Amino acid sequence: MNGEYRIRAATPDDASVIAHHRGTMFRSMGDFDEAAAAKVAEASLPLLNEMLARGDYLGWLVMYNDKSVAAGGGMILRKLLPRPQALQGGTESLIVNIYTEPEHRHRGLARLLMQTMLDWCREHQVANVVLHASDEGRPLYQTLGFVQTNEMRWQPRRQDQ
Repeated sequence: MNGEYRIRAATPDDASVIAHHRGTMFRSMGDFDEAAAAKVAEASLPLLNEMLARGDYLGWLVMYNDKSVAAGGGMILRKLLPRPQALQGGTESLIVNIYTEPEHRHRGLARLLMQTMLDWCREHQVANVVLHASDEGRPLYQTLGFVQTNEMRWQPRRQDQ
């Protein structure tokens, strides 16, 4: 990475960029087409506005030449019930929306975002950090110390999908 890139905290004014990244991230993973990606972005925008304003969603953006967003990522903070490794409970961070625009990929931007978020988590004594890895992102997350766990997922079938 060179001096053309710098990272900054996201603000509520960035909600539309983050929503776009969210939809495009799912499209690039092959989960759905452009129209569905646009629907996810549109549906995400109001909630992102609220969460950014309340501080429930913390985001970071990598700027290219201080003009355009090259990459972004964020985390949702939630209360953690006491458990063996964190008897006092604490905060858990769910890392979401790690996305790099195609023309800026393979320049270490996702690593920069992840290191920034993990540094924030250490500084704020976050008890647990989780994420859902795409096949493309998994090698990066493993180099940062993430390990696969026993998480399972159930998704009810909905009529509006």
